[in-house]
Amino acid sequence: MFFQHIYDKSLAQASYLIGCQAKGEAIVIDAKRDIDTYLQIAKENNLKIAHITETHIHADFLSGSRELALVTGADLYLSDEGGDYWQYEFPHTGVKNGDEIKVGNLTLKVIHTPGHTPESISFLLTDHPATDEPVMIFTGDFVFVGDVGRPDLLEKAAGIEGTQEKGAKEMYQSVQDFSRLPSYIQVWPGHGAGSACGKSLGAVPSSTIGYEKIRNWAFQYEDDEDGFIDQLLEGQPEPPKYFAMMKKLNKEDRPLLTEVPQQRRLSKEEFLKAYSEDVTVIDTRDKVDFAKGFLPKSINIQGNNSFSTWMGWILDYSQPFILIAEQDKIDDLTRKLMRIGMDQMLGYIEDVNDFGLDLLTSDIIDINEFKTYIERDDVQIVDVRNKTEYEVAHIQNADNIFVGTLEDHLDEISKDKTVIIHCQSGDRAAIAYSLLRKNGFERVKNFSDGMREWLANNGKTSGFVKSSCTTT
Repeated sequence: MFFQHIYDKSLAQASYLIGCQAKGEAIVIDAKRDIDTYLQIAKENNLKIAHITETHIHADFLSGSRELALVTGADLYLSDEGGDYWQYEFPHTGVKNGDEIKVGNLTLKVIHTPGHTPESISFLLTDHPATDEPVMIFTGDFVFVGDVGRPDLLEKAAGIEGTQEKGAKEMYQSVQDFSRLPSYIQVWPGHGAGSACGKSLGAVPSSTIGYEKIRNWAFQYEDDEDGFIDQLLEGQPEPPKYFAMMKKLNKEDRPLLTEVPQQRRLSKEEFLKAYSEDVTVIDTRDKVDFAKGFLPKSINIQGNNSFSTWMGWILDYSQPFILIAEQDKIDDLTRKLMRIGMDQMLGYIEDVNDFGLDLLTSDIIDINEFKTYIERDDVQIVDVRNKTEYEVAHIQNADNIFVGTLEDHLDEISKDKTVIIHCQSGDRAAIAYSLLRKNGFERVKNFSDGMREWLANNGKTSGFVKSSCTTT
């Protein structure tokens, strides 16, 4: 058996290529959209991708299953569980609980595991030349290392009311069924630490059923369904705005993109024309470089592992944009964007100094200066972390306005006061600072070191709150 775990750090998303080397056949589970990765792996190992499948209709990334099927001619197997509303709306071979997908001498048995979503399925793998007992299970967003999938996304992200309680009950039953499988079976989930599909995912890539039964919180509620549901729904992070779009695009028919786009470096004239027409400019440089000089109305979303997530939070899918980035980083950034279906890039520029425009600088303050603004009536402190972080600990009198929804709450921020923003360690505050400046806020200061510095130096003195509380 050939096995390869493919991991996208930017979305903490795992996909798998599993092959029967004797027969030269392979299957891909939960493919990302830049499919050249799988084509290269298959070529290097003399395998033909003959089968493609998914664990569920994904919300956090745009699946590449259809692109991969188009290029390879492979059969596409997708869940037919969950009822009429949860059916994929394009040609595929439907599978249900108990069905089997044969890949040479390997067998993947379909197990319906609802909870995260109604149609969710897992795949129990048997390597028949070695044993007739299953050896691996691919769980998608059902069971993670140390956690289970959240059932609230359909309600919070897709707006389908009344689904989170039902999903939580289904998850409880799925967990009980899962716990009866042999303890030695390896667990290969669809996500790792950093994914918004759960709240406490582990950092290691795989586990075993036995390990999860003793370590995963979700397996400690054997006779307590209500306690399980309460714990499952409590403290889930806010789902990114783009999740609703992913649900739609992964379920419906859509245009396919089988190659990574080659982006254009814009000329001075092309850029200035687009800039004058208020095309959105995303500056992907490090926040420190951005602070030293940036184009008016540009947004600082650093080109790191969180780039695609924040792009999905901040930009609308109908909104064209231009990147500021070095040429050797464009391919990586393009891949990150295509994985969430954000294809409306007009091109890129490299140097903000090339266009004869007056640059702005960020007003960064340290903790000593920040302390001088505490409890002043002419100052508004805005904590741009998420609600859960804020409720755990925050600076007294700070308003909580999450950076991902900041532009929806600009009316809650004063233009008559000095506004000081902060997050945990500076990255989200850099985004927030650029958004406020873009929207006409002039009296903005960035306490870039944020809560990490505050707790290290001032956490046990006045001006610190650690409790559950309401947010602003």
